[in-house]
Amino acid sequence: MLQTRREFLSTVAAATLAAGTVFGAAGTANAAGGYELVNPPQNTASADTVEVLEFFWLGCPHCYSFEPTIAAWEENMPENVTFVREAPPLNPSWEQHSRGFYAAQLMGQETPFVNAMFKAIHEEKKRMRKPSDIAELAATLGMDKDKFIKTMKSFAVQTKMNRSIQLAQGAGITGVPAIMINGKYRTSASLAGGNAGMIDVINETIAMEKQAMGIN
Repeated sequence: MLQTRREFLSTVAAATLAAGTVFGAAGTANAAGGYELVNPPQNTASADTVEVLEFFWLGCPHCYSFEPTIAAWEENMPENVTFVREAPPLNPSWEQHSRGFYAAQLMGQETPFVNAMFKAIHEEKKRMRKPSDIAELAATLGMDKDKFIKTMKSFAVQTKMNRSIQLAQGAGITGVPAIMINGKYRTSASLAGGNAGMIDVINETIAMEKQAMGIN
């Protein structure tokens, strides 16, 4: 059954325990390795590649700071690796940013939209919380403003948001940015010792997964 907007936000609010404690889930720490094991492991989109999934929020200054690092890694990421993003609204105030992200994704403009939103929010100091403001920005990227707003409110976007919350809960995410590698390993700046450390963990766990999967 499709949730109403009120029911959806109530679900998110119930899951949000306190600032800095968005979701708590069981996990086995590996402090030396800079990651925790996701327990139980989560399904990935493809069984043939190693999936690297970033959980982020467009309004998060730490995600903005991490963006150049993860973008550089993506440009040269290993073969047989898939990089995907999820923008779960872990706080009700994140909702419109999440809707904008998934609308842009559906309209084939995910990366340009992310870059433009990061610039607007963190460099130009715009709040970008109103759907009309987000749609205006989307229009500067060549997307139809009215279609973008309709897409933000669509069943398809609602479905993606619900799924993103389930993924974040399953991954045991307690903040963003956070990375889940192949549904099995979870890392963050605090676990890995910074942005560069996160990349090291990503590469190390990819190598572990490739060996286990028997792929190069």
